[in-house]
Amino acid sequence: MFPEYRDLITQLKTTDRHFLNLFDKHNTLDQQIKNIESHIEHATHEEVEVLKKQKLLLKDQMYAILQKAESTA
Repeated sequence: MFPEYRDLITQLKTTDRHFLNLFDKHNTLDQQIKNIESHIEHATHEEVEVLKKQKLLLKDQMYAILQKAESTA
């Protein structure tokens, strides 16, 4: 996710608690979705869609923080 921001992501994870929280939630949702798609966990199609929308919202929020941090650097 966002390979062009790899260094900035590493920096923000250590200096911005809000960004770290978003990052961790995104990774947790990503793993949960992978587990469901691999039939390790069970969920309805609707539940998976909700998880994917939540994950996308987190990604959008992280991207906004990355853009703001990049423009102020």
